[in-house]
Amino acid sequence: MEAVAEVAAQFDGFDSIGVTFPGVVVDGVTRSAANVDKSWLDAPAARLFTERLGKPVTVLNDADAAGVAEVAFGAGRDQSGLIMMLTFGTGIGSALFLDGVLLPNTELGHLELDGGDAELLASDRARESEDLSWEQWAARVERYLRHVEMLLSPRLFIVGGGVSKKSEKFFPLLDIRTPIVPATLLNNAGIIGAAIAAGQAAAGPGGQHPGAIPVDAAAPAAHA
Repeated sequence: MEAVAEVAAQFDGFDSIGVTFPGVVVDGVTRSAANVDKSWLDAPAARLFTERLGKPVTVLNDADAAGVAEVAFGAGRDQSGLIMMLTFGTGIGSALFLDGVLLPNTELGHLELDGGDAELLASDRARESEDLSWEQWAARVERYLRHVEMLLSPRLFIVGGGVSKKSEKFFPLLDIRTPIVPATLLNNAGIIGAAIAAGQAAAGPGGQHPGAIPVDAAAPAAHA
């Protein structure tokens, strides 16, 4: 809470705030805590942040936020059908969009692979902690992506997270059917998506879904 307050204090002139969270968020309540302290389970995060910051706060899943930004401004813009944003970092985040509309809280990084969470094998943290070569890690990512292809048959994979800046090191090693591209906004996608979500929430019920209102019509928003 204090870290977010410190970030927000660096800005002024905003009406609302967007905060991303690495887990399921339903109506402002954080419902899972796979990679953060368990005290976040069932925490009324939006209310707590609103009380602490003194401005309306929208809280959403971090991968969903990254996807929202890519659909508004990046690789997912004007894409029809089913597209999937994946963020490879501490875990694997996912965001699913059908004709530009978000299906929130998919958490597909927790699909089972080899009897455990896929993100334990194929996240960027796994690559670093196990000191995997790009070839070794890409083989794991490929198995994960093929599993997702089998289940959902998306039209496009958009890859974000810090590792998206190094896509040239592993994209050529992937043998999958679905087109795959790095996030246009790279690791800034989640920040931009948080601001979009805050602006859309401030616009009222008609602005709750990505693309429901023009992005430039959103209220000024800070992000954390």
